[in-house]
Amino acid sequence: MSPAARVVSLVPSLTEAVAVTAPGLLVGATDWCSHPSDLDVVRIGGTKNPDVAAVIALRPDLVIANEEENRAPDLAELRAAGIEVLVTEVRTVDQAFGELDRVLRACGIPGRPRWLDEAEEAWAAVDASGPPLTAVVPIWRRPWMVLGRDTFAGDLLARLGVRQVYAAHPERYPRVPLDELRTAGADLVVLPDEPYRFTRDDGPEAFPGTAAALVSGRHLTWYGPSLAEAPQVLARELRAAHR
Repeated sequence: MSPAARVVSLVPSLTEAVAVTAPGLLVGATDWCSHPSDLDVVRIGGTKNPDVAAVIALRPDLVIANEEENRAPDLAELRAAGIEVLVTEVRTVDQAFGELDRVLRACGIPGRPRWLDEAEEAWAAVDASGPPLTAVVPIWRRPWMVLGRDTFAGDLLARLGVRQVYAAHPERYPRVPLDELRTAGADLVVLPDEPYRFTRDDGPEAFPGTAAALVSGRHLTWYGPSLAEAPQVLARELRAAHR
């Protein structure tokens, strides 16, 4: 793969990773790519419903995507138009570091950015030797959906000493009735502010008697520069809920 001069990102995490490392390389990103806040590129729709024609019109050398966040038919259409598409798979923290390296190399970025070294150092220093917590981790309501097996966010929480109740579920994001979630025996319910925007008034009230941690979805689910501060931010938010 030749180094790319024009890149379109279909993944918010990867958008931030490329934008802070090589400003000016990105020419397009999704409507959900909110970091960095001053990103000035063409917006090409959502991660699940990108305007494929708009992407093609930008004449990118490379489109970066993710097997979970983006739809295979959209990526196939881009490839059919002669565009190089790099598809990442990120289901663990270690895998995130490897895929970030691969993406940045494919973009022709020389060397290794300092933020990536800092992120690896931050996670290597995590001490999860205290008593483990069990948690239910909703990502949506109406219907209720939670983290199941084999997810990046689940691996990240496990490294912080939080075991999710549905980690062995056959589905990665199972739908579970609220009554079952309430009686799952969790010490904690972890409520991120994305993809569903859980707030103090919309989420904790569904779990009376269970401590609720409202956490940063960007630090829980994004794999990019936010990984460097994620251990500290999430540990603080989890501790505040389970005192």
